Amino acid sequence: MSRFLLTAMPFTGHVAPLAAVAAELVHRGHDVRFYTGSRHRQRVERAGARLIPWDRAPDFDENDLPATFPRLVGKKGFAQLLVNMVDCFIRTAPAQVADLQAEWDREPWQALAADETSVGAALFSERGEMPWTTIGVLPLNLVGPAGPPSGMGIAPGTGPISKTRDAVLRALVPALTRPLVKALGEAERAVGIRATGRTLERVVFSPTSIAASGSPRLDYGRADRPSHLRFVGELRGRHPDDLALPGWWDDLDGRRVVLVTQGTQNIDPSDLLRPALQALDGRDVMVVATTGIPGRDSLPFPVPVDARVAGFVPFSQLLPRVDLAITNGGWGGTLALLSHGIPLVIAGGDLDKPEVAARVAWSGAGIDLRTGTPTAAAVGAAVDRVLGDDSYATAAAEVGRQLRDLGGAAAAADLIEASARA
Repeated sequence: MSRFLLTAMPFTGHVAPLAAVAAELVHRGHDVRFYTGSRHRQRVERAGARLIPWDRAPDFDENDLPATFPRLVGKKGFAQLLVNMVDCFIRTAPAQVADLQAEWDREPWQALAADETSVGAALFSERGEMPWTTIGVLPLNLVGPAGPPSGMGIAPGTGPISKTRDAVLRALVPALTRPLVKALGEAERAVGIRATGRTLERVVFSPTSIAASGSPRLDYGRADRPSHLRFVGELRGRHPDDLALPGWWDDLDGRRVVLVTQGTQNIDPSDLLRPALQALDGRDVMVVATTGIPGRDSLPFPVPVDARVAGFVPFSQLLPRVDLAITNGGWGGTLALLSHGIPLVIAGGDLDKPEVAARVAWSGAGIDLRTGTPTAAAVGAAVDRVLGDDSYATAAAEVGRQLRDLGGAAAAADLIEASARA
């Protein structure tokens, strides 16, 4: 038995994949602790791990970030992304380091694994000269010697002009990320590390071991990734969803099913749920719309007669029945959908979602609407294209096969075990 500590920023989309890895390690007989926000206790303990809650670090609510980080009030788009990265991810890092140091002093571990936004875990490991494994829970935001910087929703260039564009954009990264570099320097100094002027991805990605969710087909087929990086597909838990089936479940029998979801962040239903439901009204489909908030099983506007609404539904039982999904492009949800070979219509408006949408479109498995607030007409046209062209379903099935073949949580657990042996 080995002792492991896993850490993830307290967001459902970050905790869930790390919890899947934790469950795999527990299944193998290891002792696993999980450092994250206290609101995720149930998920952590269901995986068989012990929760180490944020203490000195602010134990925030992902559904009300401005309550803890007031600079986010009124922010959207790139401004939201920048403030979120500085205030939530970077400026909490010194307190994360203090929490981790206290836990290490109480009971050391043999290997640490962290999602790629856990700046505190990276700084703690670097300060103590300890190797760690990065578990990528977002589209791979790792600058390489080719292609554009990740996050811009731009596919790598294939000709002289577009390759030159990519090189120019890579050169602009330090200038575009100057606020992040400044905040990182302050965090480094706060924990006793000399400020290095590095960009974020140079800090948070392990130089020895990276388990990246996703697949080469969702990474533009790039060949410039480091040798210590391994794609592991979808990080799915060992146990099925424990959510009860809603009372309307049998209404799906014999119907073509379309799922509409906005994930769990920035979930104003007017952004995507309203136009999608308007676009699907009157079509010969049964619509399942999820609000992303437990217990919120209704919407503040009328829904079509052939639509059913729930806060959450048991995806492990729903997805095998879904023919098409309309989504805002959260990475975890996108991987779950594609793992089942479901073609997508993606309205990715902020954070990493435009990048997700661009990658799915490049793979041929879906359509990128290029906005997080599409019109009903745009959604309807995309639905018609996907349902009328078998190539989208074919590509989604191919991506799904690759995701399933990469090993998932078991492959990530292999890397963490190897780190402990080393």
